[in-house]
Amino acid sequence: MTASLEPMLVFARQLAHEAGQITLRYFQQGVVIERKADESPVTIADREAERYLRAAITAAYPDHAVLGEEDGLSGSEHATFRWVLDPIDGTKSFVRGVPLYGVLIGLLRDGEPVLGVIHIPVLGEMVSAAQGLGCTWNGQPCRVSNISSLRESLVVGTIAHGYEQYGRAEAFQRIVRRAGLFRTWGDCYGYVLVATGRAEVALDPQMNVWDAAALLPILVEAGGAYTDWQGAPTIYHHEGIGSNRHVLPELLALITGEEPA
Repeated sequence: MTASLEPMLVFARQLAHEAGQITLRYFQQGVVIERKADESPVTIADREAERYLRAAITAAYPDHAVLGEEDGLSGSEHATFRWVLDPIDGTKSFVRGVPLYGVLIGLLRDGEPVLGVIHIPVLGEMVSAAQGLGCTWNGQPCRVSNISSLRESLVVGTIAHGYEQYGRAEAFQRIVRRAGLFRTWGDCYGYVLVATGRAEVALDPQMNVWDAAALLPILVEAGGAYTDWQGAPTIYHHEGIGSNRHVLPELLALITGEEPA
């Protein structure tokens, strides 16, 4: 089972790089910003990158399904493999010329996340993993940090305010008070930092499947964890925490209202 993922991982890395090149053609070029139904921004770069990814996957794996942020699901709902795409994770950063956006490619097997790639085109960073194959950062093995206390941890979050609308305001404040350092290096870049040992926790009170599918296998293969705010390892609960695993029990205690000594 594991061996069959290796060629797909090589393929996904190449796709992520090529999609990243598409986005770079529009980066800091004053692209027109459109608004989707939920008022989130979308640009020609998002759409072109996703079209490229879909076409390449369909050509290589015609029996696989594809789910993308911009164009929904194509292929059979019952396909064993489903690719999950976010062509620009961090479009709000992208349109402001901030380099911390990424291309996300995930792969589900029977609904389970088994492969993930995060490519940060402007920085030239790529983190990728597949179940049983480990995690790499620009081709070299990478691991989460060994820090075991939130007081010594760097916690990053996609947002620094607005948690009250998700019922997480008090939990967020408890975590920030406990953390050694908090920064808003968010979207997928925060999870890159955790997977490569440069941060211990990444927080998101709202996630879609295309935001999360690539993250779980990457963090698990790097020795960490991707969970919801209750500690369940899932991409389907519309919220996410990436951690180095060592600080997760302390983090979950804070979320439930217990303040460890």
